[in-house]
Amino acid sequence: EFIPSFTTVKYWMAEFKRGRTSCQDEHRSGRPNEVTTPEMMKKIHKMVLDDRRLKVRELEDMVGISKSISKSTVYRILIENLDMKKLYARWVPRLLTMEQNQRREDVSIECLAKFHSNKAKLLCRFLT
Repeated sequence: EFIPSFTTVKYWMAEFKRGRTSCQDEHRSGRPNEVTTPEMMKKIHKMVLDDRRLKVRELEDMVGISKSISKSTVYRILIENLDMKKLYARWVPRLLTMEQNQRREDVSIECLAKFHSNKAKLLCRFLT
């Protein structure tokens, strides 16, 4: 069972003597929430498209000049809002567009057709 310490009981007795009527904690201001604005997301997205090798810390410094923004907020914008991931030291979109999927399929079919048209020559080129 949970039994509060003497210090806790003493604190709450003093609070009730001062006129407090509730046992619920009062709202605390705490750390202010960081607001993610569409303009901030556009700015980060543009910077990443210009240089996909940027680190989160570099993005934070570049965006943080005009606004106070934390590293975790930049990371959250990249991962959650822009749906990107870090792959081989580059930021890449997680999902391909329909055009990108179609292009990938067309190139694969073209490569497969080249392979089927001349298997022996193609295999000799790659196998040693």
